[in-house]
Amino acid sequence: MTLTTLRLSKSGAQVAFHSVGRGAPLVLIHGVGLQSAAWGPQVETLSEHNHVVALDMPGHGGSDPLPNGSALEDFVVWAAEALEALALGPVNLAGHSMGALITGGVAVEYPDLVSRVALLNPVFRRSPEARAAVEARAAEISRGELDSATPLDRWFSRAASERAAREATAGWLRAVSPEGYATAYTAFATGDDTYANRIGDIQAPLLALTGSGDGNSTPAMARAIAEAAQNGTTKIIEGHRHMAHLTAPNLVNHALANWLFQPFPREVAS
Repeated sequence: MTLTTLRLSKSGAQVAFHSVGRGAPLVLIHGVGLQSAAWGPQVETLSEHNHVVALDMPGHGGSDPLPNGSALEDFVVWAAEALEALALGPVNLAGHSMGALITGGVAVEYPDLVSRVALLNPVFRRSPEARAAVEARAAEISRGELDSATPLDRWFSRAASERAAREATAGWLRAVSPEGYATAYTAFATGDDTYANRIGDIQAPLLALTGSGDGNSTPAMARAIAEAAQNGTTKIIEGHRHMAHLTAPNLVNHALANWLFQPFPREVAS
C-alpha cells in the first residue's frame, strides 16, 4: 500500500492515509500507538468491493500531531475535517479502540458524514478502577515511560498463531512519536464518557465488536453500546482479545462485510 497525504484547509495539518479499491467508501481509524498499516487484513479483503481509506491518527504514522492537551473532541473535529477533505460523501466509518471513540464521536456530532458505524474493541463508561488504571498509564506515557511489553501481553496471547501480529504491533509501538502517543493516549484515557450519553442519537447501522477475552474493551461494553444505539448489533469474537482484527481477521472481516450490507435508514425505499 502506498501512503498518500493531504492538507486540511482549516488547520493546515497533514493527514496521511492509504487508499485502495473501488466502491462504497470505507474509512478506517486505528488505535493509539498503531498506524494505518494495522488495518492490513481488512484493507486487503474489503477493498475487493469497497474504496477503503485507512487514516493515520494525529501524531501517528505520517499524520501531523494535535497540540499537547488535545481532548477526544479535538480528535473528532480532526476526523470530520479529514472526511470532508477526502470528499467521498457519507462514508462507512470504522474505528478500533481510540479510533472507535473517535468514530462514535463523529457519528454523534457529524451524522451527515457517515452511512454506517463500526466500533471495534470500544471502551464505554469504564469502572472507577479501570479509569484509574488507564489514567495512571497515560501519566506514565506523558513522562516518557514507554512500556510496550505490558499492553502487548494484554492484547495478545502467547499462541504461535498470534506471534506475527504481536511482532508487527510491537514494531508500530516502537515507531510512534512519543509526543503524539502521549497526546492520543491521554484523550483515550479520559474520553470513554464524552459521548456515552449520546450514543442513542446514532441512527446509522452500528456494529460494536470485541474479543471475548478483552478485559479493557469488554463484551459488556460492546453490548451496552449496541443496546443504546438506535440500530445496533453486537459481535463477540470468541477466544480473542483487543487485537481481534489482527488475530482473527477472517472472522472480523466477515462481521464487517455483513455490516456493510446493512441498509441505512435513508437507503430504504419510502
